[in-house]
Amino acid sequence: MQHILEAIQAGESAALGALPVPEHYRGVTVRADEASMFDGLESKDKDPRRSLHVDEVPTPELGPGEALVAVMASAINYNTVWTSIFEPVSTFKFLERYGKVSPLAKRHDQPYHVVGSDLAGVVLRTGPGVHNWKPGDEVVAHCLSVELEGPDGHGDTMLDSQQRIWGFETNFGGLAELALVKSNQLMPKPAHLTWEEAASPGLVNSTAYRQLVSGNGAGMKQGDVVLIWGASGGLGSYATQFALNGGAIPVCVVSSPQKAEIARKMGAELVIDRNAEGYGFWKDEHTQDPREWQRLGAKIRELTGGDDPDIVFEHPGRETFGASVYVARRGGTIVTCASTSGYTHQYDNRYLWMNLKRIIGSHFANYRESWEANRLIDKGFIHPTLSRTYALADTGQAALDVHRNAHQGKVGVLCLAPSEGLGVRDPEKRAKHLAAINRFRGV
Repeated sequence: MQHILEAIQAGESAALGALPVPEHYRGVTVRADEASMFDGLESKDKDPRRSLHVDEVPTPELGPGEALVAVMASAINYNTVWTSIFEPVSTFKFLERYGKVSPLAKRHDQPYHVVGSDLAGVVLRTGPGVHNWKPGDEVVAHCLSVELEGPDGHGDTMLDSQQRIWGFETNFGGLAELALVKSNQLMPKPAHLTWEEAASPGLVNSTAYRQLVSGNGAGMKQGDVVLIWGASGGLGSYATQFALNGGAIPVCVVSSPQKAEIARKMGAELVIDRNAEGYGFWKDEHTQDPREWQRLGAKIRELTGGDDPDIVFEHPGRETFGASVYVARRGGTIVTCASTSGYTHQYDNRYLWMNLKRIIGSHFANYRESWEANRLIDKGFIHPTLSRTYALADTGQAALDVHRNAHQGKVGVLCLAPSEGLGVRDPEKRAKHLAAINRFRGV
């Protein structure tokens, strides 16, 4: 692997096509024979440091329409946490199911799972039928993997019957020295960013774009009041930026004074510290408290001058969903992409049907949406929210930090890159956006 890294560092990326591909590489894995290791434990007590390993794994065969990428940096997402604690199901069930699709897909059904749904790196090899990318191209990857052999995905690839999230529902993900992707996952790396900065936005930035901006999501417009849960986190920090850049009015919900300051540093003026306000949306495990919904609604109207949210940007799930449905304005939209506090949502349906509100499910993004989200980063309108970067060997600790919500923004992981700060190809462009980059790197 050293010869690949040396070529990249020497600026000889175009020579990568002539270099031999290693037979093995280091990747962060979970192991099938350990899938029951946390049985009987509460989610909060499951420790990714026990389940995530850095193993030597065989380099997979390169198939048609695919690319092998030398990974310089990657990032942690909640799906990596879910994989590491084997919730809601072991991802080996996904790999087994995918392995039955075709002989080529059978490669993914292994007793190990190389995880990770983000990367920034350099194309090392391309398979038959790939014409838009070549060895030496510096790229980032979005995480939508589709087969596109059925009709459903040709209007919106997120509706493809074989749509999967790479590195979560497929093998050979980005938390590794090499990664296997479909060529239509690749996008140009923004030249003003370091490897670790470029690796961090992919999943969350594209998810926020579709959920909030795209017509497949909430279709945000200028002047919309947008309630954003977890506004300083990996997903919410991009939603906040999209709202500000799109002329909307974000109301940022956070959980500490430090996180409130992060939201303000991004440019948000209307911030709610839910812990300082003492909101308790549940009286007990089974009973919600509508008076707390009302109190939140009153706080939002106090901040906005009387307006209820046109859009509620939902991802905590069970803990907040009842409140989200209640506080949305008449005819408003609740758009949800995750359930980090629990998958079983409860809400009072009277506030939905009688007030003509909508609930929209939103899952990652299609290639067009991901491309646009990446383009906005390349143009300097949206900035990576990277707070800390770990070594590949410390991925378990990085995942634990995300699992326990002890992080801000995104958490990066160096793969082949030997240190932070490498990979900037356009210093002039970086200098232009440096103040904003530094501001958002502190989240």
